[in-house]
Amino acid sequence: MTPVERERRERLRLRAAGWFAEGVSQAEVARRSGVSPQAVSVWHRAWVDGGAEGLRSAGPPGAHRRVSDEGFAEVAAVLEAGPEAAGFTGQVWTLARVGRVITQVTGVVYASPSSVWRLLRAHGWSRQRPARRALERDEEAVTTWRSTVWPQVKPPQKGRMR
Repeated sequence: MTPVERERRERLRLRAAGWFAEGVSQAEVARRSGVSPQAVSVWHRAWVDGGAEGLRSAGPPGAHRRVSDEGFAEVAAVLEAGPEAAGFTGQVWTLARVGRVITQVTGVVYASPSSVWRLLRAHGWSRQRPARRALERDEEAVTTWRSTVWPQVKPPQKGRMR
């Protein structure tokens, strides 16, 4: 359900709360609202137990994010500084590393890399791939190595005719 739809349904329930307070029957509230009498019965029970606040939306279904937006902002600052600034070797963030940072910064432990990935995606982060070749790569040294060293250490290929 979209946030707009959730808000629309909440407004409908709150309008029903006003009708309940006026003494309108549940059958009439169902007719005015265009919903089933069973739904109105549930609403009425919630209204009796908690007033209009009892009819407010509980938010989206499912598990709540365990890291607050404020907590993730702190994690994001560490991620933006880079892996080496966080004490890791190399320039690549892995999901395991990000998970460790989340635990260090917020105290929340994510059990699997997929959970870390879902959290990152929920905050607008995307997968990045490192450049295929290191910036420090010396093409001349690679060419020399391939032509002089590799032929000497290359294992013999079995089953090939020359």
